Amino acid sequence: MTASITWHGHATFQITAPECNILIDPFFTGNPAARTAAEDIEKPDLVLVTHLHSDHAGDAVGICKRTGAALGGIVGLVEVLQSRGVPAAQIINGIGFNIGGTIHIRGAAITMTEAFHTSEAGAPAGYIIRLADGYTIYHAGDTGIFAGMAVWGELFAVDLALLPAGGLFTMDGRQAARAAALLKTRFATPMHWGTFPVLAQDTAEFESELAARAPGCRLFRMEPGQTAPLLRI
Repeated sequence: MTASITWHGHATFQITAPECNILIDPFFTGNPAARTAAEDIEKPDLVLVTHLHSDHAGDAVGICKRTGAALGGIVGLVEVLQSRGVPAAQIINGIGFNIGGTIHIRGAAITMTEAFHTSEAGAPAGYIIRLADGYTIYHAGDTGIFAGMAVWGELFAVDLALLPAGGLFTMDGRQAARAAALLKTRFATPMHWGTFPVLAQDTAEFESELAARAPGCRLFRMEPGQTAPLLRI
């Protein structure tokens, strides 16, 4: 089995590897970019939520209840999702984990990073996911650019960075390209664009800025609904 990644639009990604299946920020209901209904996605082993906004956590409770998937998130956020119906037994560590902490599930290691945004509960976060074979994916969550990205890039050899580039609520294309440079990631995929009219409707700025600011990073362009093997060359 070849490890792959699916973009369901907005910030919703599913990483499928031989050892595990991880779903990040499940937002299907009300997501105009989604090509799949929440009830039709492949069963995840773990659902990760970056922050408590409906366009990131909207289907987390339903998916966890239906599939029995574990739920990972920051302390406070998972307490709210438990009150909304996620069984306590499915919550990682019983109460979630926190920034700088690492959890292990089915051969994958997930480290929580900071993010600069807002959240209805807990604090916003991102995740660095290391698969069993060492391939490393950084999902930045909703965030502005921050200098600490360079530190995470030093601590982890990031293969693929999933970076918000839609502007208004997160980084725009220019900032996201600079973030890729700070991270020293090998590949970068823009996300959180095009979903709603107030967001950037294309990735032209990100692509041109990436070429200028992070020439060592290759663009990994994806479209909503697309599944692709994880790039390694």
